[in-house]
Amino acid sequence: MIAIRLERLRADHADALLEFERTNRAYFARSVPDRGDGYFTYFADRHRALLAEQDAGTCHFHLVLDEAGLLLGRVNLVDVEDGAAELGYRIGERAAGRGVATAAVLDVCRLAAGEYGLSALTAVTTLDNPASMAVLRRTGFTTVGSITIDDRPGVRYRRGLIG
Repeated sequence: MIAIRLERLRADHADALLEFERTNRAYFARSVPDRGDGYFTYFADRHRALLAEQDAGTCHFHLVLDEAGLLLGRVNLVDVEDGAAELGYRIGERAAGRGVATAAVLDVCRLAAGEYGLSALTAVTTLDNPASMAVLRRTGFTTVGSITIDDRPGVRYRRGLIG
């Protein structure tokens, strides 16, 4: 298990985040839809848009860092509305399978309940992503239904939060 910490997304994270996404692009594409070339071409614009959404309170974006400050992944809360948000996360290849996703999801659940005042989180994943399904089960999410994600069968999850 790697010790981690979360940092709220900031403007000065842009270069490290872009490098993380480039380095892990092929790895991520094995389990989630690829972001496409435009994501990388217009990354600076996208980063500014994310910060604006965060400033507006509709999303909360976090980097997952190790003790030395190296970027291991991301964990985000999006579409914040009526006390709920959707959880999303991605952990880079070099940290996969080492408890980082589980620790990051638990940390963001604490932030969601405490600092952000949320009462519930939802998440979705495809059936062909058993690692993500395991993380969600380990962190207290329960299955609430089926979903199709980019023509792939998936599962919708929910977790209530205690402040």
